[in-house]
Amino acid sequence: MPPVTAALIGFNIVAYLLSTLAPRASMGFALWPMGEWMLLPNAGFAPWQLVTYAFLHGSLMHLLFNMFGLYMFGSAIEQTLGTRRYVVYYFACVVAAAITQLIVLHLSGTFVPTVGASGGVFGLVLGYAMFFPNQRIVLLIPPIPMSARTFAIGYAAIELAFGVFGSQQGVAHFAHLGGMAGGWLLLRHWGLRARSRL
Repeated sequence: MPPVTAALIGFNIVAYLLSTLAPRASMGFALWPMGEWMLLPNAGFAPWQLVTYAFLHGSLMHLLFNMFGLYMFGSAIEQTLGTRRYVVYYFACVVAAAITQLIVLHLSGTFVPTVGASGGVFGLVLGYAMFFPNQRIVLLIPPIPMSARTFAIGYAAIELAFGVFGSQQGVAHFAHLGGMAGGWLLLRHWGLRARSRL
């Protein structure tokens, strides 16, 4: 496993363990909506939350799924981009997802915190599909093989549908899409060409 991907997985595991030991203290590192509301102790937006929220997870299953995605897609992206660009790319996706989520929460008038590395992982999925569009991927559930490009487009469409129709309450669907959009924009800015257009 490449070093940055391994380090990110390690940091996420440590952060999860610490959050279970001190859940109240970890609230200040989740992503809170901007606004004047102070409904809970330690609640409220702070700039560092644009990054720190991605190291917190709501459950062990949430952590495991995200870390599996980080390992599966992040390893290939790190080897493709190199260490420095990979770090920039991952955190650009994380921040893009956070900004998207803040906008959605503001427009909906919802005051709930957001946690999880999913925005960054979805950015990695997008990058993987751009660099390896024809690589075959087999889903865990159901075990259906498909190309990376089909996987990314299909997942984006599902997230958009869930977000628009309000399915799966408590899941930040638009943040996932924001992570993908941030990754796409950064790769275009760098002028990196995929092997085929996504």
